[in-house]
Amino acid sequence: MAIILSRAGHFIVCGTRELIKHILIRGMLCLSTRHLELLINRLVTWRVAALPADEALRFLFRLDSALYRLEGQKAIEYEGGVHTKHRHTGYHDFFVSRIRRDERVLDIGCGVGAVAYDVAEKAGAHVVGIDLDPNNIAKARNRYSHPRVEYRVGNVLEDVVAGPFDVVILSNILEHLPERPAFLRHLIEVTQPSRIFIRVPLFERDWRVPLKQELGVEWRLDSTHKTEYTLESFNEEIATAGLAVSYKEVRWGEIWAEVVPHE
Repeated sequence: MAIILSRAGHFIVCGTRELIKHILIRGMLCLSTRHLELLINRLVTWRVAALPADEALRFLFRLDSALYRLEGQKAIEYEGGVHTKHRHTGYHDFFVSRIRRDERVLDIGCGVGAVAYDVAEKAGAHVVGIDLDPNNIAKARNRYSHPRVEYRVGNVLEDVVAGPFDVVILSNILEHLPERPAFLRHLIEVTQPSRIFIRVPLFERDWRVPLKQELGVEWRLDSTHKTEYTLESFNEEIATAGLAVSYKEVRWGEIWAEVVPHE
């Protein structure tokens, strides 16, 4: 047993292992960021060298996933509340360039409203943005208010906004949903759009993705994803929903597509 003094000034009784852990953490917190980076790099390198290849890869992939989450959080903080991917990847322009002035647009899963705002401001469309999270809608109304945008709280699996709409936007939405072809068929029936713009993650974005899957490590960009697409699985799912792909491109490890109802 050992007794240590916490940072809050309290005495804590702990075992030897906890004491060593506490000392190591306190020591690392005293290091500069650069020295901490070098230490972590060396520790990871040593551990990887001591492990069989499959275990080393699992270890590295788990670290990679943890870092990816932290990077996303800090990217949002860096941009003042919106992920930098909105600015860097240019996917807003994919939607804006295909929408005409005064068209009615339904943005499903609008988040904090960044896409809805740009579609209204740059394309001159009228937009209804719907999101499941009341906090997102509150942020959207505060940060991305626009006279041609209406934000609503809603669950699209239970209550799709009635149309008609000219365009429906599904930006990083489909991959979160079960029974996607049935959802798309119902969406077409209720909203009656002439076009649906879809943005989804590509399974084939990186060689590490199938290797992670093979090794039994979380391979999805988000653990709530029901799927991540190959080009073939995307085409098959769209066809099963009774839709046709009128345009498709692959950018930033994603599929950006325009789909239309069959005549």
